[in-house]
Amino acid sequence: MKFRFVFCAAFLAAASLTSMAQTHAEGAEYYKADQLANAKELLIRNMNNAGTDKSISDYYLGLIALQEDNTADAKKYFSEGVAANPDYAYNYVGLGWLDLKAGDKSAAEKNFKEADSREKKSAELQIAIARAYDNVDPVAYAKEIAKRVEKARKINMQEADIYLFEGDRKKAEKDYGGAAGQYEMAANYNPDATEAYVKYANLFTQVNPEYAIQMLTKLLQQNPTSALGQRELANAYYNANKFAEAASEYGKYVQNPNHFKQDEDRYAFLLFYGGDYKKGYEYSSQLLQNNPQNFTAQRYQFMNAAQDKDMADKLLPMAEALVSAHKANPANKFAPIDYILIADEFNKAKRAGESQALLQEAIADNPDNAEFYKQLAMAYVSDNQLSKAAEAFQGYIDHSEKPGYNDFIQQATFAFYAGVENKTNDPAASDKYYTMAQEYADKAQAILPDNYKPKKIAGDIAKQKASEADVASAAVPFYTEAITMLEASADPSRYASDAKEMYNYMGNYYLDQKDVATAKEYFNKYLNYDPNNEAYRKFVEGLK
Repeated sequence: MKFRFVFCAAFLAAASLTSMAQTHAEGAEYYKADQLANAKELLIRNMNNAGTDKSISDYYLGLIALQEDNTADAKKYFSEGVAANPDYAYNYVGLGWLDLKAGDKSAAEKNFKEADSREKKSAELQIAIARAYDNVDPVAYAKEIAKRVEKARKINMQEADIYLFEGDRKKAEKDYGGAAGQYEMAANYNPDATEAYVKYANLFTQVNPEYAIQMLTKLLQQNPTSALGQRELANAYYNANKFAEAASEYGKYVQNPNHFKQDEDRYAFLLFYGGDYKKGYEYSSQLLQNNPQNFTAQRYQFMNAAQDKDMADKLLPMAEALVSAHKANPANKFAPIDYILIADEFNKAKRAGESQALLQEAIADNPDNAEFYKQLAMAYVSDNQLSKAAEAFQGYIDHSEKPGYNDFIQQATFAFYAGVENKTNDPAASDKYYTMAQEYADKAQAILPDNYKPKKIAGDIAKQKASEADVASAAVPFYTEAITMLEASADPSRYASDAKEMYNYMGNYYLDQKDVATAKEYFNKYLNYDPNNEAYRKFVEGLK
């Protein structure tokens, strides 16, 4: 029921937005914010909608074609714009721009003059002409640019386009502080100039996203339904690592009729990283209902489901389906998290071989990702392949930026059991792994000299390497030190398993030495960790 409620609400919200006219204005907004591909998509999408002025759409499509260096399409659009509305001045500016590119300044000036005649005393038009000169050759046409900017100032000093143009020029010169000041002035003079807020925000979204967030919040206070504003604010939150806020803004954006279909997948991504796993699962599932081949939605459906314990019984089929889709189409690529989550699911299903194969593919795809080696080591452990586990974990250590105490202890443990695994059939390999185990135990001891575990591992190695006659005493010096350290620790009860093993070993050693009193001390310490072991208690009490 909750699933239906969420998407009925989303549908109603989207429907209310759809009732608002979608025209050339949305595409123009994206163009002015320098997002040409998005602008083009919206201008074409909305070309035949009621309320769209085709002459304006043609002008912006012509400008986009110009910046794509497609002069044929640019001329087509500007000419169609003139035919659609001869009184709209800006398509003449576009034709003049084409003339400048072709080196025909005289023809360009005729078109600019024609534009002037159609829209007298327009500061915005003067800046459009200045931009044409600036884009073709800012040095050669410096005087013409200055003349048009000055004319615009005389017409209307508060025209936002003046400051947007100056901001763009400063940005091109890498004067980002100056550019920000100009964009801010543009927004102050015209609070409806969406592009001013967005251009300001884009200067800061990577280096200081809080500035971008503040500016884009102002934009949406002024224009709450701006798809561009919603999208950019979501991105600014993402860059600030505020994933929940980013998801919230994207949730508004994907209900906006002017959103882009490719951004729907990103909403599922943001819901995941924002921690809203249930909504992320539901939204991804909805995308899959609309398009069962949407591999990205399939990935995020699984990723979100993997965080919900109530979904545990659904995960394996989803993991299998993902692997099938991945193998069927080379374009269906996995990200690191996909490899790790799917491999973990195969491990849980006791399908360690499939888990190992997937992680080996992950390593081949990205050999510098340390986590893949770690997960592969665990997959080998679950399959009782301890030598391979040690080798894989060595890869994790080699690719970690700064391995620490726990990493060294883990590798010492893996190497120790690899030594045991090879003891009978390959003594040379066994010795190699014992040496590795001791090496990593020593590295761990250097980091935490008072921790008992490295000494305990040294004792374990000594027992394994000792002759049968010496096994009972080989670990004594190491375990003695380890026990002293363990008993001095803040919470020795955390290490019950190791403590019991060492106390039992030491008790038996002293019992062999006929030192019953000392043996009983160790056996009683064992019982402190296992007080309900009546058989062990009777054994100790029976010692004479």
